[in-house]
Amino acid sequence: MALAALTIASCETTPKKEKITLNYPTTAKVDTVDTYFDMAINDPFRWLEDDKSADTEAWVKEQNKVTYGYLDNIPFRADLKKRLEKLWNYEKLGSPFKEGDFTYFSKNNGLQNQSVIYRKKGDDGTTETFLDPNTFSKDGTTSLAGLSFSKDGSLAAYSISEGGSDWRKVIVMNTTTNKIIEDTLVDVKFSGVSWKDNDGFYYSSYDKPKGSELSAKTDQHKLYYHTLGTSQKNDELIYGGAASEKHRYIGAGVTEDGRYLIMTLSTSTSGNKLYIRDLSDPNALFVPILDDTTTDSYVIDNVGSKLFIMTNKNAPNQKVVTVDAANPTPENWVDFIPETENVLSVGTGGGYFFAEYMVDAISKVLQYNYDGKLVREVQLPGVGSAGGFGGKKEDKEFYFSFTNYSTPGSSYKYNVETGEYVQYWKPNIDFNPADYESKQVFYTSKDGTKVPMIITYKKGLELNGKNPTILYGYGGFNVSLTPSFSITNAIWMEQGGVYAVPNLRGGGEYGKKWHDAGTKMQKQNVFDDFIAAAEYLIKEKYTSSDHLAIKGGSNGGLLVGATMTQRPDLMKVALPAVGVLEMLRYHTFTAGAGWAYDYGTAEDSKEMFEYIKAYSPVHNIKEGVAYPATMVTTGDHDDRVVPAHSFKFAAALQEKQTGDNPTLIRIDVNAGHGAGKSTEAMINEQVDVMSFTLFNMGYDALPNQAVLKEFKE
Repeated sequence: MALAALTIASCETTPKKEKITLNYPTTAKVDTVDTYFDMAINDPFRWLEDDKSADTEAWVKEQNKVTYGYLDNIPFRADLKKRLEKLWNYEKLGSPFKEGDFTYFSKNNGLQNQSVIYRKKGDDGTTETFLDPNTFSKDGTTSLAGLSFSKDGSLAAYSISEGGSDWRKVIVMNTTTNKIIEDTLVDVKFSGVSWKDNDGFYYSSYDKPKGSELSAKTDQHKLYYHTLGTSQKNDELIYGGAASEKHRYIGAGVTEDGRYLIMTLSTSTSGNKLYIRDLSDPNALFVPILDDTTTDSYVIDNVGSKLFIMTNKNAPNQKVVTVDAANPTPENWVDFIPETENVLSVGTGGGYFFAEYMVDAISKVLQYNYDGKLVREVQLPGVGSAGGFGGKKEDKEFYFSFTNYSTPGSSYKYNVETGEYVQYWKPNIDFNPADYESKQVFYTSKDGTKVPMIITYKKGLELNGKNPTILYGYGGFNVSLTPSFSITNAIWMEQGGVYAVPNLRGGGEYGKKWHDAGTKMQKQNVFDDFIAAAEYLIKEKYTSSDHLAIKGGSNGGLLVGATMTQRPDLMKVALPAVGVLEMLRYHTFTAGAGWAYDYGTAEDSKEMFEYIKAYSPVHNIKEGVAYPATMVTTGDHDDRVVPAHSFKFAAALQEKQTGDNPTLIRIDVNAGHGAGKSTEAMINEQVDVMSFTLFNMGYDALPNQAVLKEFKE
């Protein structure tokens, strides 16, 4: 049984050193061995992969008992929770949108577990509750996961997630009477809902897996059409199911004019086939626009038979092309919005295209008409991230949002003809952005690549190497980390902390080339970029190894796990959340095989196996190494990155950790990968993570009133 000891000051008037000993639960080991290319790999904690096992459930309870026993001894944890609740408790309003005769919007009064959907008729109508997800479950763990209206707004299909699971239930209601009109659809996953008139809608799902619904492999997606008033068991299979045409992800949507059904088919999270069907012809079949998965391409709009397609085919930073639906293949494409040096994403609304570019992870928005003529550059409210530029074609105005690391998100009403906008909503929050500043720097990674990083902190920060610092990263799946406000980060900076976010390779900030430079046999570039970011912060005296925490979730959890096992000396605290940490077996769980574009798999080749094994966090924990203070976080209902990743990593760390740094795992019960988590659960988790971080950096009170202490026996 591994032990960890440290001393804390008691809360008595006269400080008294008390010793806390962590008695980790004994984690049983089994004789499981896998062989990869003639190499035997021991897997002593394989039994923790069984999420239905009573032994696993007991292990979770014992680990949480130790973790919460430790957290309960952090003297400032209660004060931190009070401050976080106070700051969190402000009204949050979502941008309005029109459906039929009503304008809908979401609102959270402050500490409600789930935001409520409201609506009103016209500009002067009475506001009424449309959907209140807080009534879905007593503990706030059932959330609204999607909402789709028929074209005339008279019908709505909303999906719910229970316990944070990716599996959804779909409920159909009449929006005039607010009455549910038919049986609930079940077992829907990784799917939107796209209406065809008022007759029914398209959705996607998998067959129910054998074994555990939360961890068994799901890799053959199917597209269905549900006709209203009929049983789900009679839903028409539109595409999928043939073994020779297996696709892990199938999505479909009806164009705004109702004429076409557009379908995307993917075997991984990058690259898709693109098909189109003319719904005006009942005998029409799907016609391929692109019949391979080497690029990412999507139909974003149409005018009659003229299609507008966003693609990175021969354009790593994306462009928009046009083509006629009668002959839609790439040889007929014509550039509409050409590729530039900055990455493009496009929205449509009010009869215009809105081209949002990332310029070193900062938003720039250009408005084009349907002739491809530049109308104007939208002058944004500041330097940061803009979103929401889009709406229906008949809209004369819509709403966009703006935020950055020190500015809480606000929404603006935009006039599509004049380009003028007014602030629609600004949060009333106990935080003054003028007291903080963000600085973008470019540092050099191991191989000479220049990597951008935004560092945010309270004005007047002294570069003395002693500032508590969180280095947050992701680096994968073409995901771009653009500036956004977080209440938790606001508290961190309020307490004198530094928050730093590098735009690592593997992300999408500089297009497909930047993404690919952090995948498969180049995945180590991502970890090198993160390590170099930490070294920059230390060299420039923002912080030191004793005051640095690294943090990331999901693929970012892998980032933290790999970095802390490669450079355990570099940071004081490591915070891997819902991480992909078992890299030899990740593809055997749920939809994990779809991540192979980024990771490759241990079964691809001997070279790929050896490369993955060299960084897989679970397989690189070594005896006799002092790892940083670590708190692994996960949810027992996470069916995106199954909790077995975190369980096995924590068990191995507890077994092999040398020294007194604690190794804990905090397991949320009835929670998933993160989406839909209740406000109460989010606050509790963030308080625990921040308390653990500051405490292990040596604080026995909140930093703005604390004196650093040393952990000494």
